[in-house]
Amino acid sequence: MDMPRNRFKAALREGRQQIGIWNTLGGNTVPELLAGCGFDWVLVDTEHSPVEACQVMPALQAISGYPDVSAVVRPDINDVALIKRYLDMGAQTLLIPYVQTPEEAEAAVRAVRYPPRGVRGVGGLVRASRFGKVADYVEHAEEELCLLVQVETQEALSRLEEIAGVDGVDGVFIGPADLAASMGHRGQAAHLEVVAAIEDAIGRLKKTGVPAGILTVDPAFARRCVELGTTFTAVGIDMALMLDGLAKLSNSVSDLR
Repeated sequence: MDMPRNRFKAALREGRQQIGIWNTLGGNTVPELLAGCGFDWVLVDTEHSPVEACQVMPALQAISGYPDVSAVVRPDINDVALIKRYLDMGAQTLLIPYVQTPEEAEAAVRAVRYPPRGVRGVGGLVRASRFGKVADYVEHAEEELCLLVQVETQEALSRLEEIAGVDGVDGVFIGPADLAASMGHRGQAAHLEVVAAIEDAIGRLKKTGVPAGILTVDPAFARRCVELGTTFTAVGIDMALMLDGLAKLSNSVSDLR
C-alpha cells in the first residue's frame, strides 16, 4: 500500500490558496459535516475546545471520507507525547500552538521525525501506516508530514524569521487573539495596532518564502490577508457559526411570542 499523499502540504509548496474551517465541537459528526461543505481543510482543535485526544481519531476518520479535504490537528501544547499520538492516529498536518523561539520550533520538528533525525517513537500497528500495510512507512513518513507553527505574541514576532527558517517548519500561522492580548489589546483582534502587526508579519513571511496562515471570521480581513500573501486561511469556527445562525433564527421568530 502506498503512503497517503498530503495534499495540503503539496498545495502550500505550490503556492495554492487553501481555505479552511475550524472544528471545536467534539465527535465525528461535525467534522464530517464540515468536510462536506467545500473547504480545503478542516482543523480539529484540541487547544481551545473540550475535544480530547481520544476524539481526534474518529474526527480524522470522518474527514477522510472526503479525499479532497485535508485534516489539520492542533494539539493543546508543543508536547512530544501528544504529537506522537496524533501522528500515529493518522494526522499528517499539525498546527503547534504558542511557539515562541526557534528552539521551540526545533523541538516540534524533532517530535514529528523518527530517529536519528528526531525523537518520534516507532509504533507498528498504527492508523498512520494503515496498520502496517504501508511499505517503508517509517523511512518515508516525514516526506508527507506537514508541520505548522503558531506565532501569537510580540516576543514570537520579534523572532519570526528565525522561527520560520527552522528546517522542517512548513508554515507559520499567526494567532490574532493571543497577539492582541500580548500587545495590551485583549479581546480586540481588530485593533489597528494588531492588524498592522499581522499585516507586517504576513509580508515578512512572504519575503522568506515560508507559507503564512491565519484564522479570521471577518471576510473582508480574510481577503486582505490573502492579498498580502497568506496561503492557508481559515475563515470560520463551527461553534461561532452555529451561535450566529441560532441568534438569527431566534430573532426572526421573536414576534411569535
